[in-house]
Amino acid sequence: MKDKNDVWQGTLALMVMKTLDMMGPQHGYGIARRIEQISEDLLSVNHGTLYPVLLKLEQEGSIASDWGLSENNRKARFYHLTEEGRRELRTEQLHWEATTSIMARFLSAPGAKQ
Repeated sequence: MKDKNDVWQGTLALMVMKTLDMMGPQHGYGIARRIEQISEDLLSVNHGTLYPVLLKLEQEGSIASDWGLSENNRKARFYHLTEEGRRELRTEQLHWEATTSIMARFLSAPGAKQ
């Protein structure tokens, strides 16, 4: 039985942007660890899933990257949120909050079987 859930592809981009918004520039490993930490280790971020999302966000202009040194002096690509990414994050966050509110209504509707 699995102890951790995989992160849904569609939500990972939003989690990445929110992580960069909260923490500033981070390398991929730091982003993955932060997402797992915030989920209290209920989510598992697969690096084979994370890096294509980072590439896609960078190609779309939501994030940008620069090379730097990690905490252990290894060369790493550090990602940061762009102004376009901040606008996208605000839009997506509002959309996600509305969607979860609607789902909460359905899940708690009278007569719903538990």
